[in-house]
Amino acid sequence: MGNFKEDIARTEAFIFDVDGVMTDGGIVPTVDGDFIRRYDAKDGYALAYAVRMGYKICIITGGRGRTLEHRLGMLGLTRIYLDCMDKMAAMREFFAEEGVDPANTIYMGDDIPDLECMRAVGIPVCPADAAAEVIEASRYVSEFPGGRGAVRDIVEQVLRARGDWAKDSMGVTPSKLAASR
Repeated sequence: MGNFKEDIARTEAFIFDVDGVMTDGGIVPTVDGDFIRRYDAKDGYALAYAVRMGYKICIITGGRGRTLEHRLGMLGLTRIYLDCMDKMAAMREFFAEEGVDPANTIYMGDDIPDLECMRAVGIPVCPADAAAEVIEASRYVSEFPGGRGAVRDIVEQVLRARGDWAKDSMGVTPSKLAASR
């Protein structure tokens, strides 16, 4: 483990929790058993852009629901573990199948269920409003809270460090992602 900026330039993959990281943690249960969550468009843009640039991104969450699946699909994310109660097993599977070095992986979590995974990667990070134990375990704490730019913050930092941010002015939208599949 060296300098944070040097380490993020070697990032091979990102792993994100959802509730409290990609969202503010609030959920509204619906009568059909799904949940309504609020996402930040800039977080979504950064994720979709990273996918377009070829970065490996994995979502590991205890969250579930068709609405969540739809949102992640809109961003072009394909490595998704929903309703996951064994985050370490999911993460190990991702590493093995993608050939990713845990030392060069960012894991962004916000609460106690994320700690084991955060301790198993080289670059554990969290939103500003994460649990105290998670903040203590992190190498970087975003200035932004979950669901309010924390994901964009770390993705943009990595892509800038690697010279991949804003390489063209074309951008990316969900409709362009769907058309390229």
